[in-house]
Amino acid sequence: MKKTLAVTALAFALAACLPENSTISSAHAEDAVAAAPRGLPDFASLVEKVGPAVVNISVNETVQPDDENPFGNDPFFELFRRFGFPGLNIPGQSGGLPRVRQGIGSGFIVSSDGYVLTNAHVVGNERTDVTIKLSDKREFKAKVVGIDRRTDVAVVKIEARNLPTVAIGNPDSARVGEWVAAIGSPFGLEHTVTAGIISAKARRLPDENYVPFIQTDVAVNPGNSGGPLFDLNGRVIGINSQIYSRSGGFMGISFAIPIDVAMKVKDQLVQHGHVQRGRLGIYIQEMSPELASSFGLDKPRGALVAQVEPDSAAERAGLKTGDVVLKVDGKEIAESAELSRIVGDSQPGSKVRLEIWRDGKRREVTAVLDKLPTETAGASRGDRDQDGALDKFGLSLRALDAREAARLRVQGGLLVEAAGGEAAKVGLRTGDIILALNSHPVSSPAQFRQLLDRAGKRFALLIQRGNSRIFVPVRLN
Repeated sequence: MKKTLAVTALAFALAACLPENSTISSAHAEDAVAAAPRGLPDFASLVEKVGPAVVNISVNETVQPDDENPFGNDPFFELFRRFGFPGLNIPGQSGGLPRVRQGIGSGFIVSSDGYVLTNAHVVGNERTDVTIKLSDKREFKAKVVGIDRRTDVAVVKIEARNLPTVAIGNPDSARVGEWVAAIGSPFGLEHTVTAGIISAKARRLPDENYVPFIQTDVAVNPGNSGGPLFDLNGRVIGINSQIYSRSGGFMGISFAIPIDVAMKVKDQLVQHGHVQRGRLGIYIQEMSPELASSFGLDKPRGALVAQVEPDSAAERAGLKTGDVVLKVDGKEIAESAELSRIVGDSQPGSKVRLEIWRDGKRREVTAVLDKLPTETAGASRGDRDQDGALDKFGLSLRALDAREAARLRVQGGLLVEAAGGEAAKVGLRTGDIILALNSHPVSSPAQFRQLLDRAGKRFALLIQRGNSRIFVPVRLN
């Protein structure tokens, strides 16, 4: 060891004595570079390059007085709080009259002729008055091109030319641990830059079936929503959309919509004004190790078909309750949410090949997809009618047909096909019949969700269970 230290010391001494124009071997040079500490990324150059394409968004939305908050009555409101559309009441506009809600957010320019991407919850609806402020202080009134609440993506348009634009990156090539940067307007502080790393990819969040979120530790706060998430090459890989928070402020976990998902939505919104999605017509559940074992699978994978809707694409294809969908057009289904995303990305009327597991054997069937009903602009983000989804309260509902209603001696009513989340906590069960919310009779899932949106955080459900009818009090957290 002494001999090694002596040799090392001699080597450094000789190196110090070399003339300025002397060189050492390439191998020694590489060792020296590897041993030298690496500096932080050059965020200053990145911001100079991409900053002009990031915009500040301010909105004025006319709302009804029974809208409690800008994000609906989502039971996950405190856990996954929307952070770019803080409501501000204007004095003199209460008392049962419509009022104006003001909000702020961020966005970025994706085409030189004025198309801007942001979040749906920033914009609100097509009637919102939207103002775009550029980095050079110019302001434009914007037109809402389209809103897709299922992915929380919106497109707005300003009348301008030769605008700076962002470069679109590839989220699939981004790696966990890589540096990323966000630019936005937290609390209205325009063009604020924050940085961090990618913490995880393909995160599935509650009530989210179409977006495999990118999780980061980049600091985001109210007003950052809708802003871009950049890689170190200055390319957008995501739209900052949600945070994990118990206080409403940043707590070290934020989520971004992958830009490839957002751009597919953007293209459809520009072309059609809405997003067209395919639909199978099944209710699915996640495979657990116990379920996988009972169905004869070597490991938990695929999507278990819990129910097939009558006269649906799935029924016409021959799918049955108890089937496990393993692949769609050759793509592996590792978890159930992937089935909803793949089918939703397909166009109505298109054919998909489904590899299923039935009775211990692999089979293949072909389905011609139906069309998923298009959202209305005023629908809540939790208002879903999609394969395998529970609504924001945690219910999967369907209307009773005439024969069922006659047998149960009820008028209208909704059958609870699955209960989870807040609904399960208050005691609702599969098989319950929901007859009314407060004093309002219900006869369709859409009507129930509209009533739920207006009900606030406290309401009562009239349910029939067996031969008994009871009111179930609900208080949402």
